[in-house]
Amino acid sequence: MSQQVIIFDTTLRDGEQALQASLSVKEKLQIALALERMGVDVMEVGFPVSSPGDFESVQTIARQIKNSRVCGLARCVEKDIDAAYEALRVAEAYRIHTFLATSPMHIATKLRSTLPEVIERAVKMVKRARNYTDDVEFSCEDGGRTPIDDLCRVVEAAINAGATTINIPDTVGYTLPYEYANIFTQLRERVPNIDKAILSVHTHDDLGMAVGNALAAVNAGARQIEGAMNGLGERAGNCALEETIMAIKTRGQLMNVHTRINHQEIYRTCQTVSQICNMPIPAHKAVIGSNAFAHSSGIHQDGVLKNRENYEILTPESIGLKQVQLNLTSRSGRAAVKHRMEEMGYSESDYNLDTLYEDFKALADKKGQVFDYDLEAMAFINKQSEEPEFFSLDTFNVQSGSSVIATATVQLLCGEEQKTEAATGNGPVDAVYQAINRITDFDAELINYQLTAKGHGKDALGQVDIVVKYNGRKFHGIGLATDIVESSAKAMVHALNNIWRARQVEQELQRKSTQQDQKETV
Repeated sequence: MSQQVIIFDTTLRDGEQALQASLSVKEKLQIALALERMGVDVMEVGFPVSSPGDFESVQTIARQIKNSRVCGLARCVEKDIDAAYEALRVAEAYRIHTFLATSPMHIATKLRSTLPEVIERAVKMVKRARNYTDDVEFSCEDGGRTPIDDLCRVVEAAINAGATTINIPDTVGYTLPYEYANIFTQLRERVPNIDKAILSVHTHDDLGMAVGNALAAVNAGARQIEGAMNGLGERAGNCALEETIMAIKTRGQLMNVHTRINHQEIYRTCQTVSQICNMPIPAHKAVIGSNAFAHSSGIHQDGVLKNRENYEILTPESIGLKQVQLNLTSRSGRAAVKHRMEEMGYSESDYNLDTLYEDFKALADKKGQVFDYDLEAMAFINKQSEEPEFFSLDTFNVQSGSSVIATATVQLLCGEEQKTEAATGNGPVDAVYQAINRITDFDAELINYQLTAKGHGKDALGQVDIVVKYNGRKFHGIGLATDIVESSAKAMVHALNNIWRARQVEQELQRKSTQQDQKETV
């Protein structure tokens, strides 16, 4: 009988560590809801003790998620365990995930400790976590480089202390599939209480082995896979969950396993993660890349036309990738737009129909015809703009050419005040940015600029993603328009609004801190 493999997503914890700019609470919640819709069993959404922002994110997501188990990470430290519990206690179902290094190198050089001390500390913290919940995961950090005798001792002690999931991370992506599988085989044979816990895999892609290692471990008895959508993660990334899930779907009979994932949501979830995290998906990426289902060889094209199974082991439809449809024009009404969004799998709670329809009409007047990918791009951008905004782009004009210095005049609405400034720059986009900085006086430093075409041909929308640095912190901005300069201006305004909101939060925290100090003084 086929056994279930638990899918443990760590996009919002391990995956976020790879991003240039931290995600907002709202952005994290948007990804969490997409993961819930896709049907992940467990989602690790943050490291609560690490910062007030991370604590708030974990707590907010814990309140909203109903159909997946929410997990928070904690070191084997009392305050970490306690913070995880405080953030997670509002969830319908939650897990505390605690970890400690077990390899000789980490114990000696990082922890400056000994194996017996590590075991004692692990047991103590697992027990503390069990006081809060009966779902506790313990990870042996750098487990892939831990001698099997040591690993067996740590795992047995952790299970005796109450751990219900034991995770063996290949923290630095060092092991090969047969080595990694052998670790799980040895644990199952040598640890007497191993049947009381689920064995979990957590692999990294430093040698390109993450998915292969995860599947090899499943074949050796692991029943939980940890990874991130699109393979996001530090260095070369984590195990790409979409690849692992589809490998199990395609070859599951061979391994006698299955998952509970809604495969029709895979493509949409990967796109959501890519857009919010500002991490484009490579064209050749397995399962979800734009070339994943493309056939350019004449022999292959002929074979596919005769029978798709000649050269396709997956279908676009199996991951929820529908064919592009061209059926909306400037004469299409609100009902038609709403119906098309429903056909693409979006519910009314996923977007604001009033805002989307206004943007649709403006784009249809420019382009004539609006595609599915146009609607999806506009719905996504509008979702990012729902938070309170202090700055909004009113008008802008640019003058540039090969024989003149680029000049821009920009008018912004700052709160209820309208401000206008002009500036020159090294090209039209730079001139616009200089004018915006003069208006806001934020002087944000542009450190990354990325332009992506949303659509095909001359009518494609231009999406601009930027990262700016302000007061030592990095902020993300995104803009969408048929005009590249306009989408660039919108991206900068979005980033400045993120800065403004961060300043508001800091001021509120400072106010509360001052009030607390005054109370203690009294």
